Amino acid sequence: MNRTIIDTRVIKIRTFLVFCTAFLIAMGCISLVNKDQEKREKLKAAYAAETTVSKVEAQLNKYLTESELMEKLIEERTEITDTEFSELSRLMQDENQVISAHELAKDGCISQVYPFEENKEAIGLDMLKDPERKAAANLAKDSGEYTLAGPYELVQGGVGALLFDPIYIEDSSGEEQFWGFSILVIDWDKFIAQTELSKLEDAGYSYQIWKKALDTDKKVVLAQCEKPKEKDKLEVACKVPNDTWYFEIAPVNGWITWLQKGFMILISLAIAALLAEGYLQIVLRRNKERVHEEELERAVEEARKASEAKSRFLFNMSHDIRTPMNAIIGFSELLEKHIDDREKVLKYTDRIKDSSSFLLSLINYVLEMARIESGEAELKMEVESFEELAESLQTVFEPEIQKKHLQYICTLKAEHPYVFCDRTKVREILLNIVNNSIKYTPEGGNITVDISEVYHSEEGHTFFKIVIADTGIGMSEEYLPHIFEEFTRERTSTESKVVGTGLGLSIVKSLVDLMGGTIKVESESGRGTQTTITLSFQAVPEEQIPEEPKDKKQQILHKLKGRRVLLAEDNELNAEIAMELLRENGVEAERVEDGVECVKLLQRKPEGYYDLILMDIQMPNMDGYNATQVIRKLDGPRGQIPVIAMTANAFEEDRQKAFEAGMNAHIAKPVDMRILFSTMAEIMDEHTELIQQTLYENKGGAKC
Repeated sequence: MNRTIIDTRVIKIRTFLVFCTAFLIAMGCISLVNKDQEKREKLKAAYAAETTVSKVEAQLNKYLTESELMEKLIEERTEITDTEFSELSRLMQDENQVISAHELAKDGCISQVYPFEENKEAIGLDMLKDPERKAAANLAKDSGEYTLAGPYELVQGGVGALLFDPIYIEDSSGEEQFWGFSILVIDWDKFIAQTELSKLEDAGYSYQIWKKALDTDKKVVLAQCEKPKEKDKLEVACKVPNDTWYFEIAPVNGWITWLQKGFMILISLAIAALLAEGYLQIVLRRNKERVHEEELERAVEEARKASEAKSRFLFNMSHDIRTPMNAIIGFSELLEKHIDDREKVLKYTDRIKDSSSFLLSLINYVLEMARIESGEAELKMEVESFEELAESLQTVFEPEIQKKHLQYICTLKAEHPYVFCDRTKVREILLNIVNNSIKYTPEGGNITVDISEVYHSEEGHTFFKIVIADTGIGMSEEYLPHIFEEFTRERTSTESKVVGTGLGLSIVKSLVDLMGGTIKVESESGRGTQTTITLSFQAVPEEQIPEEPKDKKQQILHKLKGRRVLLAEDNELNAEIAMELLRENGVEAERVEDGVECVKLLQRKPEGYYDLILMDIQMPNMDGYNATQVIRKLDGPRGQIPVIAMTANAFEEDRQKAFEAGMNAHIAKPVDMRILFSTMAEIMDEHTELIQQTLYENKGGAKC
């Protein structure tokens, strides 16, 4: 029965999906419960709001009743004396003194007021023309209805609302004519106190009362708690004379509290975690059973292969040891018989040396393989130069290359040629592969060795790719899967006429694995072989780099020390890194966040204050291109200051655009500080020479 083993990554993904699904379902169920609770909370809040609205309406109805008395008296008599007005107003005063004043405004202009002394400043105020009050007054006049307006800053002092009662009287023809207003001045603070809004805060509610301005339709806040909520509020409309107030209310802690929400999430997470864990355990148990079955089958297969390998190893060892031993013994006997024949003695001696050398290499390879397979092989890390390594390869194989008239080309492309590595093992890898290429490439053939650095990480590790290609006899497609097996050769020494042990590539593969690298061999019979190796090394710190490159860096840093640089960079993280690195290396750096600030600061500072500008391209307000173009239009040294683009726009067209805008250089992000410092030093040197040449010409030097 075929039982598929599920990959660990797939198990994790499925478990995560179970967790997410369970979490969403649990959250959905709990959300339904919370919605019901939110509905109940909103009903309670609506009741509290409507109770407050009822208090407001009751207060206003009481004041309307009092205002009607004054209206009826004037309608009956047309005129009312100051004494009668004062007496009637006194009788209409409420015990809480919410109504702070009574006013009569004939033809809209206040003519009588009670109490007089406290409110005499209001006499003569024309309600139909006053900028703040005319909208409400005209609305009351035109509609003939009570109108509540305000609150206003009263001319007699304090804050109050005005209750306009428009009065109409019949003229001699029986038509109604506008007489004026009976106005109640309501003390706003006392009015609000009567509504007991503070009790809402005590009950844990946030509230706000507002209306729309009659003339502008804008929101006017009439009353609110200390910190009204901006979202998720319940709104209740409150009808007031000739206007509408809006009452917004919400619990301070929300319809569902943060504690409840947190508890809801924790419960959902717990349920989801339990279900996911249960699913995970079931799948892992089933998978473990499947893995165990596979391991048993694999163990049986490996035991069979090990038995075959053991037999093959003994056969190959017997054959490869007996072959040179047979030659040594045979030529030794011939040497003994022809001891007096100098020419034959030399010939037999060479044969014995060759066979002894082969036997020794075979023993060395077997010992090397034994060390690797036993885990005793260790890496001895040293500073190695790939340039020296490339030169040493050519030195070792130069005689054989010349003897076979081979064309040998070795190239090196590395930004960090100095690395920490096991020098001996790296050389052994390369020597084995290049030696195979030389052995199996016919006379006049080609061999190329290409060493290139392909990636350098921030952790200080660098990756090299080594490609060795030849135009030799190649290998068949059927043999390629076996090239790294011990004692395996596609052709015997008799067939290929090349002496070998069949252990070289096996050792190479083991050493590459030991270093954590990869090796790939591509080949075709009659068309040569290409071997690609990738290895990761730790880059050598600057203090351990050979003196000549280090001295050059010191020279660059010496040139930059004390120079003033302006950095235009809107990204905080990029700016922080750049500023820190500049200052650590002795550069006096300042920073602005966009092109506009860059130009302004450059104009504010004295001429020649900054030595160079590092300009980002994509910035708000003004980008780096436009900023550079503006700078180039400035007079004097300011317009000639060097500008280096330091940007993530790294394509060739971006580079060309930077030069067209007037920039002196283009550095792509992520920035290699060594390249940046080198470019800065070079650009500033060129700028200094240009200034000196200009000064020389201005003094007449060019005419001499």
